[in-house]
Formats: sequence, C-alpha cells, structure tokens
Amino acid sequence: MDSRDLELIAKVSETDAELRALYDEHLAYEKLIEKLESKSYLNATELMEVKELKKKKLAGKTRMEAILIKYRKAEAQ
Repeated sequence: MDSRDLELIAKVSETDAELRALYDEHLAYEKLIEKLESKSYLNATELMEVKELKKKKLAGKTRMEAILIKYRKAEAQ
C-alpha cells in the first residue's frame, strides 16, 4: 500500500470499523507470513498455511481497496 492509502486508512478507520478490522487483520496476516517464511525450512503443513494466509490477506486487501475507492470518490467531490 502506498502512503496515500495508509493516510486515508488512518483518517477513516476511526469511524469505519470494517476498514479498521480489515487493516488490523492484514497486518496480522503479514506478520504470520513473515514469521513462517523466515524459517529455513517449511514442512507441507506450514507451506499450506502460508498459502492460505496469503489468500486471506489478498481477499482482505481487495475488500479494503473497494472501501478506499469509495472514500477517495467522496473526497474528490
């Protein structure tokens, strides 16, 4: 995410609980993925977990982007 998106998230997350929850979830997934990928070896279960976490992270990011588009349009008006 670019700095403009992060600023917008910080600004509207105080009033938009869904966006705040999605962003917090996004950060949590990112930390879990980094922790797993920092290991020198991942077993099959861990590889599947990383794959699932990445899918969930992407789905959340897609939803966040849809919400941010709505706020960007509102700001432009």
